[in-house]
Amino acid sequence: MSNSISLASLGHLLGISPATPLATADMCAKLTVTFVPVKNNTPRLQCFTASLLNACKVLGIRVVDERTACRPDGKFKPGIVVIAPGNFSDEALAINRVSTLYNNIIVGIHDEPPPLTETSSPQEKLDRIVGKLAWDMVHLSIYVTEESWTICTMNGGVVRFEGSCPLPSDVLKTLVPKLTAQVVPPKSSDLDHKPGAFTAGLTEMQEIVNDFVACSRLWSSNHHLLTHTSREALKYRNPLYRKIVARYLDQRSGMSYGFFARQLPVSAPPALRLKTSEHSLSTEELKKVPLLLLENKHYAPVKVLNEWYLVEPLPVTVITTRSGCKKTSLNPEADLVAICLDHANITLMTPGGLPETTVPKPSFDTLTILSHALGNTFISSILQAIRPSWKFPEILACKGASMTHWHGYPEESIVPEGYFSHGSDKPPVSCSTPQSAAYSLLGKIEALEQALQVNREYKGDIHIEPNHGTNIVGSYSLAETAEIINNP
Repeated sequence: MSNSISLASLGHLLGISPATPLATADMCAKLTVTFVPVKNNTPRLQCFTASLLNACKVLGIRVVDERTACRPDGKFKPGIVVIAPGNFSDEALAINRVSTLYNNIIVGIHDEPPPLTETSSPQEKLDRIVGKLAWDMVHLSIYVTEESWTICTMNGGVVRFEGSCPLPSDVLKTLVPKLTAQVVPPKSSDLDHKPGAFTAGLTEMQEIVNDFVACSRLWSSNHHLLTHTSREALKYRNPLYRKIVARYLDQRSGMSYGFFARQLPVSAPPALRLKTSEHSLSTEELKKVPLLLLENKHYAPVKVLNEWYLVEPLPVTVITTRSGCKKTSLNPEADLVAICLDHANITLMTPGGLPETTVPKPSFDTLTILSHALGNTFISSILQAIRPSWKFPEILACKGASMTHWHGYPEESIVPEGYFSHGSDKPPVSCSTPQSAAYSLLGKIEALEQALQVNREYKGDIHIEPNHGTNIVGSYSLAETAEIINNP
């Protein structure tokens, strides 16, 4: 894992805990799992469960029995992953034994094919996956057949493996990250909410609003920008579970996927080259230090091609689509919100005068969006110090930057000139997790290094999120990006 920016810095800048595991080995070391026994288990599930338990032990994952996993009242202890193979009656579901909705990840394992067909559209796949998760009240489902086993996740991810039993290597590469990084919406307590503080109709916003509208229209025929899985349209075992899902989603009307965003212009000062002779910190200390204080200013140490630079973190503001809106048919007056980041403090500004049925919610991807915005200022600062002729800093200062996320991947042939890819080698986590935000910022430095190594002018980056989707961030507008992706 790249050490270009210390985890301590990420904590100060993004609010990510320094204890957040980014490498799969560290994820294994932090995981504790328990297997819930079930009556009338099938031979295939017994074999699969035994192999999964063995894989966990081989990988150094702590496996505890049900008694150790529970408090005296029978509730699961916080942080324990609950693996529940087989079918359960309503009263026996593991969800009944969690103390809060975000304390435990529950994994269902089923002796049946996944609820998909070869002809299912991406939207149909998502609807069926989320529908089954809601029925079983689990966060992740594994489907086992004679030929294969398949992981299905809440973000619509589908990962299939050959064979009816898991290999430790497959568990490490794919399942462990999904058990470590839980999909959780931004909590109200984590945000400073300012209702009515954002107005899309302002004159200075017109160019940005027009860009969102043009982008929305261009994406309307792309099936990979998944529209909406309605919470109310799902089937539940009883009214209690309907309420639990509503609470888990922070009362959102459903799950929509993808986002469009525009970072507002920001003029970043040039980075300072940190010469070894001018400081007493070793390389190992620089990898761990949070921020350095120099002449009453705080700087983040950033390593680029084995040289250290000091970058002054700036506040950033991003206009983005609200959670749950129909991205391919935007109503700018109701569907756009502003989010701001200033040293791990996040502010959400929402429109005023909306119908009571429209309650703007921040995207699940809020922290990742802000991480990309902060990373853009880092790139600008460093380029001014080492490639002053490159135009990215000037564009960021005059026009800002665009961000597009969808659950698909661009063909290599249509990658825009000057955009550099990263992330395909990272563990597969959802873009709503702190890991994704960390990979976004660290990956930007990797993308910058690629540009410097080939001496090709940097214009943006393509953040590939395995088993999930793509973020394209850079100098092109939202509409220009949409044109490239949808009309190659």
